[in-house]
Amino acid sequence: MSKIEITEEHCRIDPARRRAVAAMAALAAAACALPLQALAAPSFPDRPIRLYVGYSAGGGTDQVARLVAQKTSELVGQQIIVMNMPGATGSIAVERVATSPPDGYNLLLVSSADTVVPALRAKLNYDFQRDLLGVAQAADGPMALVVNNDLPVHSVGELIALARKEPGKLNFGSPGVGNSLHLAGAQLNAMTGVDIVHVPFKGGAESMTATVAGDVQMCFQMLATALPFANAGKLRLLAVTSAQRVPSLPNVPTLAESGLPGFDRSVWFGVAAPKGTPAAVIDKLNAAINKGMSTPESKAFLTGQNLEHHNTTAAQFTALMRRDATQSGKLIAGLGIKPE
Repeated sequence: MSKIEITEEHCRIDPARRRAVAAMAALAAAACALPLQALAAPSFPDRPIRLYVGYSAGGGTDQVARLVAQKTSELVGQQIIVMNMPGATGSIAVERVATSPPDGYNLLLVSSADTVVPALRAKLNYDFQRDLLGVAQAADGPMALVVNNDLPVHSVGELIALARKEPGKLNFGSPGVGNSLHLAGAQLNAMTGVDIVHVPFKGGAESMTATVAGDVQMCFQMLATALPFANAGKLRLLAVTSAQRVPSLPNVPTLAESGLPGFDRSVWFGVAAPKGTPAAVIDKLNAAINKGMSTPESKAFLTGQNLEHHNTTAAQFTALMRRDATQSGKLIAGLGIKPE
């Protein structure tokens, strides 16, 4: 066998080939430096998604979650499984998602009630404002301010005037200390400087019954719950708590236009994800949720619950979550309620 001689010519690499090899190496290095979830984002989702709910199956929050799951699943092409994880005022489900990998496969059906919990519980394994990102708002609806028929007021202005004339003599009911309906009354007191005394009950039904009977003079209640009583003439509906009037009740003013500018407390539901979830994943889910909740079927369901859907960006919904958490924390601290 003849001997092969290796010359300098054999070792010389063509400059164009050298540049191509270098470029391929640079691309490989960059790919290795990217987080795995960023690489997976274009094909997201490629397996089922879990949507955690902090309350039992069958309740209002669960019903919204199942509608969101169904409509979003149809658009993203993967099953979205609703995972009910009740307990600890919803914080078990919040913690589960807040501490999950930020890949978009573990989501939370978050509600305005979840923004109150951090101010009421001293030991949580998550920071609501730091560890969660809003994906999209699914639905929102106002609360209603209703009064007993025997109370001689027919407007919010008249109610405030009476409360100032008789400080400490009027009272309002709620389902318990620290819930959204209690905080609505606390905000009314704080913004007007009146002293309408809070009377906590075991639940919303008891609070409504007490208001109808005159055991308390007024209460804040979900509009869907209060409206049948108002329509039956058992209570007087003075105002709604949202920033805008409810389209189906054009003659009912908002608290904001009734002497409390800036008053805006609504019950809302939406989807949140762990911090660090890729923007591409968030954007894809946001588009699907907004489209799915805008269908005629979704609108019909929400209307039956006196809820509405408004398209939001992820940034807008994140801002709402954080605003309400901050506002609730200040109200609870002002009431002297200590975290347990």
